[in-house]
Amino acid sequence: MPHKGVNGRDSNPQHLGVKAYGNQHITAGTIIVRQRGSRINPGKNVGMGKDDTLFALADGMVSFREHKGKKFVDVEPVTNA
Repeated sequence: MPHKGVNGRDSNPQHLGVKAYGNQHITAGTIIVRQRGSRINPGKNVGMGKDDTLFALADGMVSFREHKGKKFVDVEPVTNA
């Protein structure tokens, strides 16, 4: 039996945080950020799930930016020339 914490509850870890970093190439559907609340907002080619998870809508490079005090994450499509 697993050891219970101080509060008598034994909940699973939530694995929150940034999963794909800036200048990283990702495919559509890849989770970029797992978060509680919209700390980072979806930008171009990024969708938001009902639990505020941000995910890629297209293949491309991840980029983070700040605009008027808010943080955004974009996925820039890579064009093969």
